Amino acid sequence: MNRHPSTVRSERRGATRAIAVRIATCAALGAMVATAAPTAAAAQTDNHLQLEQYLDWEWVGGPELSPDGSQVVYTRSWVDKVNDRRESSVWIMQADGSRNRFLVDGSSPSWSPDGTRIAYTAAGEPDGSQIWVRWMDAEGATTQITRVENSPSSIAWSPDGTRISFSMSVDGDSPWRVTLPKKPDGAKWTGEPKVVDQLNFRRDRQGYTDGGFSHLFVVPAEGGTPRQLTDGDWNHGNGTWAPDGSELYFSGLRAEEADYQWRESDIYAVNTNTGAIRTLTERSGPDGAPVPSPSGQLVAYQGYDMSDDTYIENGLYVMNRDGSNPRRIAGELGRSVANVTWAPDNSGVYFNASMKGNRNVWFAPVNGQPRQVTTGNHMLGFNSMDRAGRVMVGVREDSWNPEDIVRVDARNGNVTQLTHVNADVLAGVKLGEVEEIWYKSVGDFDIQGWIIKPPDFDATREYPLMLAIHGGPHGMYDVGFNFGWQEHAANGYVVLYTNPRGSSGYGSQFGNAIKNAYPGQDFDDLMKGVDEVLSMGYVDEDNMFVYGCSGGGVLTSWIVGHTDRFAAASANCPVTNWLSFVGTTDGASWYYNFENLPWEDPTEHLRRSPLMYVGNVTTPTMLMTGEGDLRTPMPQTEEFYRALKILKVPTVMVRFQDEWHGTSSKPSNFLRTQLYLRGWFDQHARVRPVTEDGM
Repeated sequence: MNRHPSTVRSERRGATRAIAVRIATCAALGAMVATAAPTAAAAQTDNHLQLEQYLDWEWVGGPELSPDGSQVVYTRSWVDKVNDRRESSVWIMQADGSRNRFLVDGSSPSWSPDGTRIAYTAAGEPDGSQIWVRWMDAEGATTQITRVENSPSSIAWSPDGTRISFSMSVDGDSPWRVTLPKKPDGAKWTGEPKVVDQLNFRRDRQGYTDGGFSHLFVVPAEGGTPRQLTDGDWNHGNGTWAPDGSELYFSGLRAEEADYQWRESDIYAVNTNTGAIRTLTERSGPDGAPVPSPSGQLVAYQGYDMSDDTYIENGLYVMNRDGSNPRRIAGELGRSVANVTWAPDNSGVYFNASMKGNRNVWFAPVNGQPRQVTTGNHMLGFNSMDRAGRVMVGVREDSWNPEDIVRVDARNGNVTQLTHVNADVLAGVKLGEVEEIWYKSVGDFDIQGWIIKPPDFDATREYPLMLAIHGGPHGMYDVGFNFGWQEHAANGYVVLYTNPRGSSGYGSQFGNAIKNAYPGQDFDDLMKGVDEVLSMGYVDEDNMFVYGCSGGGVLTSWIVGHTDRFAAASANCPVTNWLSFVGTTDGASWYYNFENLPWEDPTEHLRRSPLMYVGNVTTPTMLMTGEGDLRTPMPQTEEFYRALKILKVPTVMVRFQDEWHGTSSKPSNFLRTQLYLRGWFDQHARVRPVTEDGM
């Protein structure tokens, strides 16, 4: 019998706390003995957020309205703490949020056009994830639709409900084999080597791609043999059905030496019966995410003209179905707009736009200026709209409220919350206050940031500061709920997070301000943010700490080589040597983020490498990286760690098991990340000398 965790939480509390205690104990045993009293609060009060509550946390996503607008299906995920992973199931409720209930194990549900079935993905035979269909009648029969070797993704119903399209990686053949002499009977020879001949041959969270390429398939909705629509040694984007079902629109680059054509992609349409492919776009630059209008006469898509700028915000375009008359209808609304959905009357498209730390719903008419549909200081994105174009469903969160499913009135932007999946976890919990700040930085740049204060904050006290730096570098911190930061604040830290120049969501000029200069003046933006918080009078200047992962790890390792104002630092999954990084990361595009190739002129690579400034470091610096990281590979961490050791700077390298890029994909590793980070900072807290009067 299926038992969703939310129905058995009371049974799990004891096990949850026991596991958290064991993890905390392991972290304490593995850390060095602290020589100074921690600056943060030594103990939490009962009504503050507790780390073990993360094991009871839930997430929601992908809500879809039924075609008649009466019901909503969505994915609900939770922590399987026995197997140390996150699991998911499909839930269903009425459109007003009533009768919210478990439906089936799986994720990514999608209604059939007539509302009689849902397609979803779940574990199946022979292995991995497969496509399933559940009938939405009283019997509720389920059928496994695919039995493929590689997991399908991006499932979509044909307009008539008879077929389902999906994307799947197709393994390639070995590019070269040799024939060995016959081995003796019973011999145990070493296995065959891996022969690689592609420019891009591995991906983080995937491993070696083995010459495989993503292709589009269709399969009968009642099950059967999938039919491959695309061919060739190219990757093909997700397919979107034409209204008459005759074609699937997709993006890719079906060209010779496609791997070598930086930032190039086009939009295509493949005939779902014959497999014939036609090309719709031809300009130099990336074009993608095609969505045909209900009439089938227009196609909306995103892209921009080719540029060597490191950051360009996408424009939103429409063109005729044959590719003629392309024109831009919106631009400078965030790095890329999401979930572009046509109005039923073909008048324009709705979409999600992330800007200045929040996300809202917008509408761009085919003829006219874009307008904002929803307002609010939140992260709100819609996923689905009813046939009449009046109601949407999506996900919303803000600084104090985790994500939940909401309903949006497309006519007036009113938002109604439908779920409260973490209300039981947060019942009686006092969270830290979140304050938005803006401040001036070098070059008259306006920088946005946020401060989380400890619960029961006392402005007359001085608190330790934790500066968190985002990755990318073209990422964006936002007003969404962050369990990790709130838990740090519950342990007595003031947490500061900002969007320095280079961040997305503030226009192309702001994002491109770090072109050939990263790290650089983004360092100044971060330090100005620290100064801004110091001016408020409640931060202990002797006990400030800094950390970040990926691009945040780059800046953290740069910071400790350029200032000693922080008591300790943690450079997580960093890049420390651009010269070695560009050839070992999981793609070749980073070669183009420098003015010259490294063998032509390595000076810029060296000038921008934190490793070149390691001789200045006196700050105790921890490094935390996943053993399987292919984005910022482990040698980047090892180079910096070894240099710090040679210089006898206090350091420790924490190598996370079963992690790709980042340190928190496994629930237990999220807990460890929190504990190791705070443990390192507490160990290296600076203790002020006691004066004669005891003050």
